[in-house]
Amino acid sequence: MDTKNLLDSLAGKPALLSDGRTTLDGAAFGQLVRQACDALAARQYPQAPVALLADNSPEWLAIDLATQVLGLALVPLPLFFTPEQWQHVMAQTGARSVWCADPRHAAALGWTRQVAADTCLALYEAAESASAAPPLGLGGVQKITFTSGTTSAPKGVCLGMAQQWELAGALRDGLAPLGLERHLCLLPFAVLLENIAGPYTALLAGATVMCPPLAETGLSGASGFDPVTCLSALARYRPHSIILVPQMLQALVAATAPGDPRIASLRFVAVGGGKVSPRLLEAAAARGFPVYEGYGLSECASVVALNLPGAARPGSVGRPLPHRRVVIAADGEILVQGVAAHYLGQPPAPGAALATGDLGHLDADGFLYVDGRKKDVLITGYGRNVSPEWPEAALTGTGAIAQAVVFGEAQPWLAALVVPAAPGIGAAELAEAVARANAGLPDYARVRRWAAVPPLMAADGLVTANGRPRRPLIAARYAARIARLFDTMETTQ
Repeated sequence: MDTKNLLDSLAGKPALLSDGRTTLDGAAFGQLVRQACDALAARQYPQAPVALLADNSPEWLAIDLATQVLGLALVPLPLFFTPEQWQHVMAQTGARSVWCADPRHAAALGWTRQVAADTCLALYEAAESASAAPPLGLGGVQKITFTSGTTSAPKGVCLGMAQQWELAGALRDGLAPLGLERHLCLLPFAVLLENIAGPYTALLAGATVMCPPLAETGLSGASGFDPVTCLSALARYRPHSIILVPQMLQALVAATAPGDPRIASLRFVAVGGGKVSPRLLEAAAARGFPVYEGYGLSECASVVALNLPGAARPGSVGRPLPHRRVVIAADGEILVQGVAAHYLGQPPAPGAALATGDLGHLDADGFLYVDGRKKDVLITGYGRNVSPEWPEAALTGTGAIAQAVVFGEAQPWLAALVVPAAPGIGAAELAEAVARANAGLPDYARVRRWAAVPPLMAADGLVTANGRPRRPLIAARYAARIARLFDTMETTQ
């Protein structure tokens, strides 16, 4: 993919991007890209990686494409990272400058010299030249995306430009029969899933990208979500496609009824980033959400497999995309072949299969099923192997529980920490929800005891950006509470 050629092909499009206030045609967006190129070239270290710390906007995308035009590495910084995490990322990547809207963010990173401010975002770098080791192994790297992982130090994944556009092209082709003309961005651009499966795919298809500030679509931080605000945005923008993580879908289902006119424009709703219960998918479909579950990893530029219209199977995450080959190892681990990405500080390993850490299987028709995380499998005191995502999905699928984390390694039963889906949900309703979830599980996978806890937030380090629980940290935070759930002398919650 030649980014300059793409921009030239879009120059005549009358409505390419909109932030809800201003709509840019292809020519105006091309001008934004050129302005960003000029600013990047004026830096003290014009070839160094550049960080981007900002809310969703057309300017964010213009900077992204500008780094592609110039052959630079872009380092998207999630706004929900802590300043310490930002500094870690900057130090690891060798980034010498940052685009941001808030000068206080730049100051927190040690950058006070403003290079340019042609748009709502300004480019900052250090006031004085400073010696620093040059970044290693960044040849051909266009984007370094950081996952929150299981520790406080984020892990960098290096992606080339071709990998990202190859995925966008595969998604464009798979979705072509739907004739999608408007995509509304609901996840942060710093999250690779939205960045590539959203705007990149829409641009290739010639669709309009609508990218208002995230607060206007209901998202705050990494896991705060207001479904009413989101539904108002859906009614206003009338998108054909959106991308959600499971908790967002759950909240939207709870806030709608069958035939809700606010979602009438939707033709394709992708959901990924975590286990989705079949009950939730059924409830979403009953309300009119055309929802399709998928599966992916940052190391694969996000999407690996996806259910599509005419090629969907309940319970699966769809067939692998045409440019991906998935095999199942002897121990059940999902392996993705032909992955060119590598971790920051490590050399690329061309041709090596990526061990995903996920357990799964393929059916006779090539549909992929994800059974859980390899490292998270519990072995109960009775020797039963249980993937905690299984009962967790059953719990969150009841509609009364927003988050659930199941424990039970070497224990006689399973227990769970649960987060109520709404403030008014009390112990009796939670108990009924647990009973409903257990009714669909075999005895060894049922949750015998549970305790309600406050929402598990990414800001507290307890979940990832996609809402996946960071189990060791949760176990440490609630160690005493969890211990009581397995106390044989305890008889009540």
